[in-house]
Amino acid sequence: MDHDGVLREFDRQMREGARADGLPGVRVERAGAVVRAGGSEHDWHGVLWSAPDLNEDAADAAIATQIAHFRSLGREFEWKLYGHDRPVDLAARLLAAGFSAEPTEALMVAETEALTADVELPKGLRLLPVTDAAGVELMARAQERAFGTDRTDLSARLKVQLAEAPDRVSAVVAMAGDTPVSAARMELPPGTEFAGLWGGGTVEEWRGKGLYRALVAYRARIAAARGYRYLQVDATDMSRPVLQRLGFTVLSTTTPFTYRPQAPGSPGARG
Repeated sequence: MDHDGVLREFDRQMREGARADGLPGVRVERAGAVVRAGGSEHDWHGVLWSAPDLNEDAADAAIATQIAHFRSLGREFEWKLYGHDRPVDLAARLLAAGFSAEPTEALMVAETEALTADVELPKGLRLLPVTDAAGVELMARAQERAFGTDRTDLSARLKVQLAEAPDRVSAVVAMAGDTPVSAARMELPPGTEFAGLWGGGTVEEWRGKGLYRALVAYRARIAAARGYRYLQVDATDMSRPVLQRLGFTVLSTTTPFTYRPQAPGSPGARG
């Protein structure tokens, strides 16, 4: 894989050239040196891309502008910082401006066609495509057990996508009888070469049995049929070794920096 070339295309297609393309309520716009996204209550709000020539003199002003914009909307938001973004001290500047850093993940990419082979499931398990609200609820149950986090916002967003833009997303849940034990989704942005794998999680007692690989292969076959050349993942430390064994390559790192506006009158709140 041409590491530098694929990374350039990822930045161009998925970050600088990101588009809403009819996703319900979502807006993606260029605002000076950044591309930002936002929408309704359950949508993701944040900065997707910053210009590669953003320098030390302009960075603080760009950060302040985005804080003011999202504060005016009353929205918590994320600045999605990649390891190759500039200036080199952008992370420190975001922290100084009041952002909190979440754990860093690896931006990983693989050729779709290399991952389409069937993976044998453990006896008694089946893969169920998620196509409606009932399927989303099963998916949320599996992921809440797997991750120990509330999935309300993600579930609400996925229900809207399945109802109003089903060609932009694919989701699947692994069932052990009537119990959901693993789940994942895939974003399919039109006009790009990259399909994004998200939310892959398996409940603890079913880990190490091939379910993660099976969900990757399931989504790879759909992506290949739709003409996507690459699969992209923001990989945690837990999933990175599995993905590397499957053939994924690390292109960069990505760190979510979250800004949470303080309520007026609270300690430390600024007017």
